[in-house]
Amino acid sequence: MDFMDLRRPEYSYMFGFLQGDGHLAADTRQRGRLSLEVGVRDRGLLECFQRLCPYPSAIRERTRATNFSAEHTSATWTVYALEARETLRSLGMPYGKKSASIGPPHDDHIARDYVRGLVDADGAVGITAKGCPLLSLTTSSRAVSDYFCAYGLAVSGVPRHPGRNTRDGVFNILYTSDPAVEIACELYYEGSLALVRKAAKAESVKAWERPAGMRARSAPRRWNDADDGVVLSHPADVAARLLGRTVASCTIRRWRLDKAGEPVEPTPPQPTLFS
Repeated sequence: MDFMDLRRPEYSYMFGFLQGDGHLAADTRQRGRLSLEVGVRDRGLLECFQRLCPYPSAIRERTRATNFSAEHTSATWTVYALEARETLRSLGMPYGKKSASIGPPHDDHIARDYVRGLVDADGAVGITAKGCPLLSLTTSSRAVSDYFCAYGLAVSGVPRHPGRNTRDGVFNILYTSDPAVEIACELYYEGSLALVRKAAKAESVKAWERPAGMRARSAPRRWNDADDGVVLSHPADVAARLLGRTVASCTIRRWRLDKAGEPVEPTPPQPTLFS
């Protein structure tokens, strides 16, 4: 059974989303559940996850008062199978409160699909009131923050070094302007599984053009063949010193080069965007 085979893009995305918004609960005698609650407008994504999961599951709706609405309707997908829960745990999704302890998957995975899952769950993409594109992620996990920053650097050439904010103790990683466009183009590619509302906003980001008179940012440091040769022939820490880059950036670049040389396994056709 290939449930959560992270070499498949839909499962890399699904795992990133579950790390952001899902919850694993454990009980006595190996009982427990995986649950994922979203606003009812995003129920379609739960139905997609239900189709991707070979174990029995259910989706239920409820309406309740919240701090933001007197009548908020949500949809919750629930899976009880022990094998499904243990598969997720083995990949790096712990039981119980997980926000600060999660990290990138332990197994091979597809970076852009995993990151898109994180952004759809706990990030933002769109155009600001002033007409500037943005793409961001909020996380309590240092490991996820480092991974996202390394990914952003590998794609856009723009470094980010966030610290925890004083109010919530979380990392807020923000890209605007050209870097946001470059990352959105990489994440929200044609046919990718995504929340339909965020995919629509990503399309507006991808279509953004710098207004006349707006000062362009300095050119990012691009990877070239010589840099790639250093990354492929040295450990990441050595390559970082030789190239004047970060270890995380060299690690992500090595991963991307390795994956680029591997054959892509065909996957069954799947619906991609859900309302």
